[in-house]
Amino acid sequence: MARTIQSLERAAAVLRVLAGGERRLGLSDIAASMELPKATAHGLLRTLQQEGFVEQDGATGKYQLGAELLRLGTSYLDVHELRSRALVWADDLARSSGESVYLGVLHKRGVLIVHHVFRPDNSRQVLEVGVMQPLHSTALGKVLAAYDPVAHNEAVDGERQRFTERTVTALDGFEEVLDLTRARGWAADVEETWEGLASIAAPIRDRRRMPVGAVGVTGAVERLCEEVPVGGPAGGAGPAAAPGPGSSGGGAGGEAELRPLLVAAVRDCARAVSRDLGAARF
Repeated sequence: MARTIQSLERAAAVLRVLAGGERRLGLSDIAASMELPKATAHGLLRTLQQEGFVEQDGATGKYQLGAELLRLGTSYLDVHELRSRALVWADDLARSSGESVYLGVLHKRGVLIVHHVFRPDNSRQVLEVGVMQPLHSTALGKVLAAYDPVAHNEAVDGERQRFTERTVTALDGFEEVLDLTRARGWAADVEETWEGLASIAAPIRDRRRMPVGAVGVTGAVERLCEEVPVGGPAGGAGPAAAPGPGSSGGGAGGEAELRPLLVAAVRDCARAVSRDLGAARF
C-alpha cells in the first residue's frame, strides 16, 4: 500500500476539527484535539490560513473555516447542478442539430468538458468528458473568456498556442474576438483548433446572472457553415474584416457563415439551461 503524506493528513484533520466543533476554536483546543504540540498545530493553521482554507479572528485569535473551502464546495455543487440541469436540453440540441454537443466549465487555464452528447448518426465516437480544451481558440473557451473575468485573465495571461493557420494568437486580435462574442451573445471556432471542424457556443448563467459554463455544438465545417472558408493565413492578428452577425470571425480570408438555425438552436439551449438554473429571461 502506498504511503500517505503525514502533513496532508494532519491538515485534513485540522479542517475536520474546525468543521465539527464550535464556530471558532483556539490553538490550544485544536492542538489538544489532535494530540499535537502547539508549534506543529500552529504551523498547519498558518499554512491553511495562507491558502484561504482557515481564517483567524483578529479580536480573539481563534480559528474557523475559510471562504476558500466554501468557494470550492460551491464550485463542486454548481458543476453537478449545471450538468444535471443541462442533460435534457443537451440531448434535444444534439437531436435537432445532428451534431455533437459539449458542456464546458472553466478549470485552471482551460475548459473542462463535463458533459458530452454524441452526434446522433450511429458513427463511432469517443466520449470526451474530462477532456480539457483551450480557452483562446474554442467556441466554449471564447464564451467563458468573454463573460467570466477569471477566464478572461487566464486566457489573456496564458499562452495562446497556434493550432492552425486560423488560430488568433495576438492579444489585440483576441480581444476583438471577445468583443464580438459579447456583442452577439455567442462564439464560433471555424478551424481555429482542429482542421475541418467548426463549433458554436453560448453562455449559461445562474440565478445571479453569473456565467457558470457554456454549451455548444461541434461538427464538420461543411455541415456547420454555409460557406466553406477559403484558406489564408490569419497571422494571429484577429479578424480580417468586421464580421457580420452570422460570420465566424475566425481571422482568415473568405469568412465562413455559420448556419443561423444552428446558432439559434445553441442559444436557445443555453437560455433554457440558464432558466432552469434560476436566471431571468434574457
